[in-house]
Amino acid sequence: MGILKTFALGGVHPEENKLSANAAIETLPPPKQAIVPLGQNLGAPSKPLVKKGDKVKVGQLIAEAGGFISTNIHSPVSGTVLKIDNVIDGTGFKRPGVVINVEGDEWDEGIDRSDEIVSDISLNPQEIVDRIKQAGLVGMGGATFPTYVKLMPPPGKTAEYLIINGVECEPYLTSDHRLMLEKSQEVIIGTRLLMKALKVEKAIIGIENNKQDAINHLSQLTKSIDGITVMALKVKYPQGGEKQLIKAAVNREVPSGKLPIEVGCVVQNVGTAFSVYEAVQKNKPLFERVVSVTGKDIKKPSNFMARVGTPIQQLLDAAEGVPENTGKIIGGGPMMGKAITSPEVPVVKGTSGILLMKKEESSRKTTGPCIRCSRCSTVCPMGLEPYLLTKASKLGKYDIAEKEMIMDCIECGSCQFTCPASIPLLDFLRLGKGKVGHIMRNRNKK
Repeated sequence: MGILKTFALGGVHPEENKLSANAAIETLPPPKQAIVPLGQNLGAPSKPLVKKGDKVKVGQLIAEAGGFISTNIHSPVSGTVLKIDNVIDGTGFKRPGVVINVEGDEWDEGIDRSDEIVSDISLNPQEIVDRIKQAGLVGMGGATFPTYVKLMPPPGKTAEYLIINGVECEPYLTSDHRLMLEKSQEVIIGTRLLMKALKVEKAIIGIENNKQDAINHLSQLTKSIDGITVMALKVKYPQGGEKQLIKAAVNREVPSGKLPIEVGCVVQNVGTAFSVYEAVQKNKPLFERVVSVTGKDIKKPSNFMARVGTPIQQLLDAAEGVPENTGKIIGGGPMMGKAITSPEVPVVKGTSGILLMKKEESSRKTTGPCIRCSRCSTVCPMGLEPYLLTKASKLGKYDIAEKEMIMDCIECGSCQFTCPASIPLLDFLRLGKGKVGHIMRNRNKK
């Protein structure tokens, strides 16, 4: 195989703990009541199209995109709309959502529910993009950027490579791994659809070398398909970051403040490729996804196909409950995930995993003084100085934070992971990014 490719700058090696890697995807039944937040994508929240008392079917459009950077939302269940109200989401805040009392499981007639694989691609590029837009697809790796927007390069920009992100570098998470093993044909057809939509001849499916079964399986299936390459990558976190994956796969560097299209690349997640297949070939909107439920003490580490709007408590029950010594429930992985305030928080389009951390793992360590050891700078994959950005954010010196490129931070947590003083660097970086982003947006309005 030779030397495995990876990105050059920084990176760390957290313990993997892929405890649910061998757990086949189980389909969960619909919840008794679905809570569907209207803000499930990066960008503007969606606008509701239903009202209290309306009857809805699975796959029916219930909210439309609220702007260019926004997505449609479809009902994940059938039943009656109880209310449109503020509902709790993963952040712990209450935001607008649609609450549906579930009655049966009646699907929209236009959705192809058969198991037959549809491999013939008959639509033209614009028709593919339109289907993806109508189906409400977002980046399934957690960023939730509207998928169709990535398929519409700005004037003068052309895509040369489509890179499918099968890295799944976050410790514990295995939902992408299971998709590559169990829904491999659909992922490959989704990749071909994305290639046609972008009018590119070359696609690379990047997978870290700790998923050798997925590498072998997809390599076998793509042998006879022109233009698609499966690339084994060295295990290094955060290789799933767009800029790090582009550097590893095609050795191109995305300039500061620019998007991957600047260097001729478009990156899409494996889960997104699967959803593209379902949207285009099966006319199925995005209303369910695979979620890993895992943790060192959990009785049944699992991967569930769960409807959007399903309370996380239902997934925890299906994984045989919450261990007594659980300290925190994390939405996502341990590096970039965030603590969930209540198990009644619903699954949304960007929910890739639920991690139950033990009390001793999840409790904050006593913070010591920064000793200028420079470990945080050494591991930063963006070449930043996290200790300096943290100090600037702490002191409210947002002009310094902006000048020192805080907006380039990808919030991977490598700095905090390696800090010997246990300083919550990521917390301050997120705070600083939020403040600087707000300042920049206001400045651009003038």
